[in-house]
Amino acid sequence: QVQLVESGGGLVQAGGSLRLSCAVSGRTLSSYVMGWFRQAPGKEREFVAAISWSAGTTLYAASVKGRFTISRDNTKNMVYLQMNSLKPEDTAGYYCAAGRRLSAGAGYDYWGQGTQVTVSS
Repeated sequence: QVQLVESGGGLVQAGGSLRLSCAVSGRTLSSYVMGWFRQAPGKEREFVAAISWSAGTTLYAASVKGRFTISRDNTKNMVYLQMNSLKPEDTAGYYCAAGRRLSAGAGYDYWGQGTQVTVSS
């Protein structure tokens, strides 16, 4: 069992930055993959980025590559999503997820409650 708690969302102007955090607790993390997903009203949940806990291998959606950076702090059991050059299209609830396989969709078993990111034009 894994517990995930996101924080750091808020309101920003287009072109601005936000850093989301995900606190991870519960089952040992060494074999896990951590991901960020987002969901806007009326839209399907969308993959954003993922990172393997042990090796730090990353995967990004094309829509955020070059603007967002996923990272993890092994000593603090934290996962971060640094978001730069934000666009109104980035507006969504952002969710932290944990799974066993680095992927852009399937394989995530645990989810946080979400944190809202709103980007104004």
